[in-house]
Amino acid sequence: MATDPLSVTNQRVVETLASRLRRRQVVGSRETALETVLVLRQVISKVRFSNFDQLVEIIRSVGRKLVEAQPKEHTVGNTVRKVLHHIREEYHTASKGTAVVSTSKDTLSIAKFVLQGQPRKQNVPQKTTLKEPHGILKENDADDPDAFARTLKPVLMEAIQDVLDELETVYDNISKNAKDHIHSDEIILTIGKSSTVEAFLKAAAPYRKYTVIIADTAPSYSGHDMAQSLSSAGISTVLVPDSSIYALMSRINKVMLGAHAILANGGMFAITGSLLAATAARAHSTPVVVCAGQFKLTPQWNLYHEYGALDFADPSSVLGFEEGNLVDKVDVVNPFYDYVRPELIDAFITNDGDHPPSSVYRLIKEAYDDEDYEL
Repeated sequence: MATDPLSVTNQRVVETLASRLRRRQVVGSRETALETVLVLRQVISKVRFSNFDQLVEIIRSVGRKLVEAQPKEHTVGNTVRKVLHHIREEYHTASKGTAVVSTSKDTLSIAKFVLQGQPRKQNVPQKTTLKEPHGILKENDADDPDAFARTLKPVLMEAIQDVLDELETVYDNISKNAKDHIHSDEIILTIGKSSTVEAFLKAAAPYRKYTVIIADTAPSYSGHDMAQSLSSAGISTVLVPDSSIYALMSRINKVMLGAHAILANGGMFAITGSLLAATAARAHSTPVVVCAGQFKLTPQWNLYHEYGALDFADPSSVLGFEEGNLVDKVDVVNPFYDYVRPELIDAFITNDGDHPPSSVYRLIKEAYDDEDYEL
């Protein structure tokens, strides 16, 4: 059994990311997911383990530390669950191969499974692999405790790279069918600055001429950055105050929102103002479309309250302390995110196709293992 499963170096790496998450030095769903994958890759590459259960517990312990550091960045836990899911798949595939070693004459080795990403080489007979001592997956080897880790790590690195590649290409995969969702002369409303929505709208610009109305999203006013970015890409852009959303909704053809996290019931946490836009859209029967990568799928429910997550910003940006005669008389709430109920959403556009809110539970079931819902 390996001693000291998490080395000092690995502990330092995990604590560094946990500290950055706690201080909000790493913000945004994709950024936190990428940082989490890179930390997990470094931990797994250096950690010692003699069986698969040890490895799973090490990854879970890292995930728990990171989630506790910033519980509102749901993609941290999602990424850990995704990595565990991929690692289990690779391990079970490799285990089946080694099981055949002891029962069948046509033997297989772990080396063949490492080559699964290269189909042409996979068909080449490798009868000599049986004689290779490191080609067989053997847990809890008393003679060589590190043999199991040494044999399995190349496969694990490949599984983690798959997760990393998905995150790095998520914007391109979501935007590839943008021209099929946006039509000429449409008027589209969006809220704030979502990188996913921004990439989606820009991908359709060469094929369609349309207008984007952007709410300025007070008090962060991130809509200003979005308007400048889309305008520089040649897209007709109109910046409006948040108070104009309902009045303009009768002219809007589609509402396009980003998501911070997609919950198991099909609802989502999104930037403040999204609930206002979605509710106004429902009153005018305007479709609401959400652009989000599948790494935002969260096997959790809204356990807080009906209109938002318990994650609040500084109230002074809403009502400054210079308004002394009012500050003592009111309670100021400045939430980071709204909770948008599933009945207010028509479709999710993800890097794996389009899905209604009622299908989110199935996507979560496919993406994560049941035992990892609670890390």
